[in-house]
This record gives sequence, structure tokens and C-alpha cells, in this order.
Amino acid sequence: MFKKKIRLNKYISYAGICSRRNSDKLIQSGSIEVNGKIISKLGTIIDYYDEVKFNGEKIFLQEKIYLIINKPKGFITTTKDQFGRKTIMDLIPYYFFKRKIYPIGRLDYSTTGVLLLTNDGNFSEYLSHPKYRIQKIYNVTLNKEIKIEDIRKIKNGDIYLKEGKVIINFIMKLKKNQVKIGIHIGWNRIIKRIFGKLNYIVIKLDRISFGGITKKNIKIGNWKILKKNEIAKIYDTIKNNNIYEKNKYNKRT
Repeated sequence: MFKKKIRLNKYISYAGICSRRNSDKLIQSGSIEVNGKIISKLGTIIDYYDEVKFNGEKIFLQEKIYLIINKPKGFITTTKDQFGRKTIMDLIPYYFFKRKIYPIGRLDYSTTGVLLLTNDGNFSEYLSHPKYRIQKIYNVTLNKEIKIEDIRKIKNGDIYLKEGKVIINFIMKLKKNQVKIGIHIGWNRIIKRIFGKLNYIVIKLDRISFGGITKKNIKIGNWKILKKNEIAKIYDTIKNNNIYEKNKYNKRT
């Protein structure tokens, strides 16, 4: 049974519109109506069965869905494309599309591997926000053999991009022209730009893990629903990383 009352920002988040934090921004912008009245006051409590609209369109509470796709090449990481190109939504049943499921972050058109999708705004924000330090692991194939000194530069944080110094979690050489790299930075096209800075071209990029979730036993182009223990594992990682960040801050102050 539902409780009778709920905070408006939580309702918006549970409807899959956005995270709870961004829900507050929507409320303040005057985009939310409850029973025909615009609500702009933060902390507003509503009934679960009140009529809530976002930009004039009624929104509904929905079950939370968490999917993993083993993304193939040739698909855009978006819910729709104005040019009619194939999107990752073409890989899953329409049932999920109707429930406003969307990808967490992006993988380039040519990048393959682990892609998570959800309609849980808070879960998406936790995995996307850099302060939670969620690790993404990639296998990277380059156009030529990588030099040991270049691996050392990446490992030691000697690479700078327009956003600043690049700090990675780890890097290891697999083959002459292939490395595995773990990173929690979410900058756009970060992997390709790191190696481009050292005059390499990434010819194949495959994400093999996101927050500890791997594509094991999922064929390319296929998907599965995440199990409760897999979701719990991610939340444990978020909690532990958040504790680490707070302790680090306390030591500085």
C-alpha cells in the first residue's frame, strides 16, 4: 500500500522525469501543476492520487526499471534521433520505452559495451555525478603499439585536457596496441581524447564494466533486467565512495 502523502519533488522523481534535486528546479520554474494549480513552493506535500502535470502533461508514478544493454556499434545513445538513425531504444521492447526509460550517460556511435538504462532519476544522478566516483572500465584498441612512457604519463596524471588534469583509477597494457583503463571522470569522449593527446587513434572502444556491472553472458545487442543484488551492489559502492569523500574533506578541514 502507498502512504497517503508524498513530497512533490519525490513524486516527480518517482515519475521518472528527473532526479529529486532537479525536480526542485522544475518546481521553482513554475513547470509543475497540482490539481490545476501551479506549485512553486519547495517542500510541498501532496497526496499520491493528486493530478500532477509537467508542462501541461500529466505524469504518473511508475515502477522503477533498471536495464543493462550490451551496446553494439551503429546505435545512437538517445531515446530518439531527429535524423532517423537507429537508437539504443531499438534494442529493447516498447514496453520499456512507454515507461520513460532512458540511458545513464552516453556511449559514442562506434563504442560498444555496458550501457545502463533506468527511469529512476536519483539512481541515474548517483551514477552520473563525479562525486560518487563510479568507475567505468574500458578495453581500448589503438592504431599502433603504445609506449611504456605514455602509459606512465596517463597513470601519473600528466595528461591535461580543457577541463583540467586527467586522473584515472588504473591503466594496464593487455597487448601491444591494447590497454584496459578504469576511470570515473565523465567528460565527453574522455577516453579518445586522452589517447589523442598522445597522438594515438582509438580504433575500438569497449566498455566492459560500469559501477561493477559487467556484460557477462549478455550477447552484443542484447539486454537484461538488473537483479536486486546488482542494484544493491551499486548503492553500496555509492555509499562507500561518499563516505570516502566525506572523510577526505574532513581531513583537509
